[in-house]
Amino acid sequence: MSVTIKSQREIEIMRRAGEILAITHDEIAKAIKPGVSTKQIERVAEEVIRSYKCTPSFKGLYDFPGAICISVNEEVVHGIPSKKRILKEGDIVSIDAGVCYKGYHSDAARTHGVGQISDEANRLIEVTKQSFFEGMKFAKEGNHLFDISRAIQQYVESNGFSVVRDLVGHGIGTEVHEDPQIPNFAEKAKGIKLKAGMTLAVEPMVNIGAYDVEWLEDEWTVVTKDHSLSAHYENTILITEDGYEILSCTK
Repeated sequence: MSVTIKSQREIEIMRRAGEILAITHDEIAKAIKPGVSTKQIERVAEEVIRSYKCTPSFKGLYDFPGAICISVNEEVVHGIPSKKRILKEGDIVSIDAGVCYKGYHSDAARTHGVGQISDEANRLIEVTKQSFFEGMKFAKEGNHLFDISRAIQQYVESNGFSVVRDLVGHGIGTEVHEDPQIPNFAEKAKGIKLKAGMTLAVEPMVNIGAYDVEWLEDEWTVVTKDHSLSAHYENTILITEDGYEILSCTK
């Protein structure tokens, strides 16, 4: 395993990539409403990304056909934008997007309610987001990677939900997916020791029901096996000497 330590120059580029990605997510959020297709949302995202002279990190990655991933309700990740998929009141929609700026990537995901959603769906979204920040309590030089993983799992399960096991977070930089893999659940090992300059994409994927998932016939879309709702929250972070910095956010 080779985990890259980013230079100050690289960090500045990734910080800008993250700012542009955060702006993109803000614009996507405005577009999410009943009656809108997931293809229309993709179009908004791609226009924003390209307006900053960036490219969508996911377009063509491993032959993925979309500019961003849009996953609805029981879809966990990697939903392909479609003119036929129309959002309706009460849905929840997970947006996973990436930006490539000057050869460096940023990756972040958010889950939104469409119109009025159920209390349970709202709690799922909030617990998923908070589980990321519970993990961040251990994101510091000298701690171990799986300290983050354990904290995410403990928080999610203490709230009665489950953490997806078949999909994990990752390192990020000149490639969207770099070492190390970052599970959202505890491992027997401690994982690598965190060092300042590491850039990581930490991304809890949380289900209301069981953690089991399966792939649809399109070979991309991952869904919960029991068809329960799923939510996703992700940020690109930088490990620092005294903690962490979220790169995928606006100032």
